[in-house]
Amino acid sequence: MSEQVSTLTVTDNRTGRTYEVPITDGTIRSSAFRTIKVDDDDFGLMAYDPAFTNTASCRSAITYIDGDAGILRYRGYPIQELAEKSSFLEVAYLLLAGELPTSDELYTWEDEITHHTLVHESIKKFIDGFHHDAHPMGMLVSTVGALSTFYPDAKTIDDPGLRRLQIVRLIAKITTLAAFSYRHSVGFPYVYPDNDLSYAGNFLNMMWKATELKYEPDPNLEHALDVLFILHADHEQNCSANAMRAVGSSQADPFSAAAAAIAALYGPLHGGANEQVLRMLADIGSVENIPAFIAQVKDGKKKLMGFGHRVYKNYDPRARVIRQVADEVFKVTGTNPLLDLAMELERVALEDEYFISRKLYPNVDFYTGIIYQAMGIPVEMFPVLFAIGRMPGWLAQWEEGLLDPEQKIARPRQLYVGYDQRPYVPMDVRSAAAAAETDPIAAQAAQAAPVRPLR
Repeated sequence: MSEQVSTLTVTDNRTGRTYEVPITDGTIRSSAFRTIKVDDDDFGLMAYDPAFTNTASCRSAITYIDGDAGILRYRGYPIQELAEKSSFLEVAYLLLAGELPTSDELYTWEDEITHHTLVHESIKKFIDGFHHDAHPMGMLVSTVGALSTFYPDAKTIDDPGLRRLQIVRLIAKITTLAAFSYRHSVGFPYVYPDNDLSYAGNFLNMMWKATELKYEPDPNLEHALDVLFILHADHEQNCSANAMRAVGSSQADPFSAAAAAIAALYGPLHGGANEQVLRMLADIGSVENIPAFIAQVKDGKKKLMGFGHRVYKNYDPRARVIRQVADEVFKVTGTNPLLDLAMELERVALEDEYFISRKLYPNVDFYTGIIYQAMGIPVEMFPVLFAIGRMPGWLAQWEEGLLDPEQKIARPRQLYVGYDQRPYVPMDVRSAAAAAETDPIAAQAAQAAPVRPLR
């Protein structure tokens, strides 16, 4: 028995013609509208979707999100289970390979990552070229992009073995580059990786080691950071993942594509949201000021940062996990008054019909900034930590796009709204017209002067 094909019937009221458009996986292909024309010279209809709010740019098997139900899964596994039971490198393997590793596979994977954390000594000289107050994200964008010049084999993207090597290099070296960027910004000497430590523990070592012979990370902070990396590891087709795929579609090397993704994350609407939460909490000041602040939000005078998400219309599942991580961190660092303020703000907002009706719930950014601050990480490093966690997801998205036979170089269409063809105006005529608009005497002189012939 043949499978029944679902279709969408479209009637073009301009011509009266009817078209049958196939529906596959709940979607229609935008290219199908190209057949809908007024006449043979017509280009055909296009779909107009600013910011891709309702357009699927790819098929992906990596991350599943149900925003209405508050569900996030990597390769089918709920984020809550992975955060509780897996390590970050295990999750990174899952995102890239599609399956959780065996013990032998995980050992080999961790060993590869650990032994690729060193960077070329010239990279240190490159970082030294930045001013002391250069933003760490700016340094990270530049140094990740610069790695492509150190590894020319990265351009051979059609070789599976070389692709894997670059993937290992990027996941391994981003922690080193991130820590070096921080140390440069505070004038501290660089700390080399310690192969005896875990992925998160080694990052803490390169950030905080002082004069001790061997740095021993606090296990609670080490575990908390590992979980935070897991929560950030991928999030479907967000701005930076889209940048990674778009640049990768030109067959650029993964270092260049990753630099583009980091640059996208640099923006305050993407990677800088948790900083905005801290600023908001500092502005509120105390629990007593919350009712007045909430009233200002409802009046449109203030914004409730860290609430709401383009995808999630329910409680962000990552935010639930972060609440538990916060407890681990504050056992070590002591209570942060901002946490008490944030929890009370959350309670008040979630009991207010204004926010409930608009489905505004805490997202991942609401608590991460407080946790990072308690760990002693400066605000400028917040998006850098985000980039470390997101690197495996970016690379999984990059490789999936490369291997997808339906994908081509990214090249969106546009709706042209500019001038129709118009004649070229010579410089002297333009200048005279501009002067006439502002100087009446010049205008009279321009009218009296003979027209200069073109040369």
